[in-house]
Amino acid sequence: MSRLPAVLLALFLPGAPTATAPASPSPETANEAILGRWDITIRTPEATLPSWLEIRKSGHRTYVGQFVGPVGSARPIARVELTDGALRFAIPPQWEETTEDIVVEGRLEGERLNGTISFGDGKRHGWTAVRAPSLRRAAAPQWGEPVPLFTGTDLSGWRVIAGENQWRAVNGILTNAKSGGNLVTERTFGDFKLHLELRYPRGSNSGVYLRGRYEVQVVDSATTEPANDLLGAIYGFLPPSEMAGRPAGEWQSFDITLVGRLVTVVVNG
Repeated sequence: MSRLPAVLLALFLPGAPTATAPASPSPETANEAILGRWDITIRTPEATLPSWLEIRKSGHRTYVGQFVGPVGSARPIARVELTDGALRFAIPPQWEETTEDIVVEGRLEGERLNGTISFGDGKRHGWTAVRAPSLRRAAAPQWGEPVPLFTGTDLSGWRVIAGENQWRAVNGILTNAKSGGNLVTERTFGDFKLHLELRYPRGSNSGVYLRGRYEVQVVDSATTEPANDLLGAIYGFLPPSEMAGRPAGEWQSFDITLVGRLVTVVVNG
């Protein structure tokens, strides 16, 4: 009786190990790993700037999202190109001083995204992103004593980024002479309640950034129909439930509460 080769017999013995090549993730699996929310840090020669990205699947094979740059609102991304762990998308300019699209490219490397961004001016800046935390709170926060952010006399506790400083303390009021750099607190805060009082001239457009990524819109809003780019909105994300602003030139108040990802904005009470 003939014998089978020993190697062939071994392949059929119960429990015998078999050698297999390590499985590579499918292109779709690599793409799925990029989905979700990402906190981005952009590095320019002048400053380190915060940004934000969300990518999600739409239907069978289309990927869409939202992007928040160093300035401006949350902007929709009509299509995100995902290829084997790499991403690319382009969005039209908003407040950037260019007519060209903003182009973002990156790649998943371990638990991070790394890539480059061009703001339409031909320059490319590096960026790194980590997954945005869920920020779900198990219990309500215990608030501490109020922390004054403005001394009334100078800019102690503040710094200016992304532009020339136009801010001054004038007669106990924090005053901005004209468009320029953004004013940022030296201290950082997680969950907080923020009270501020403000006044702006007709035609003004400004904002208050929460954690540096979500802007409460400050703008001369003449309409009474709520929208996500008007006074009290979370710019590009959430419209106010009603328009509670006063005419330009009058003092107004904001009371903002941010707990995790839940925000409440009270305008003028």
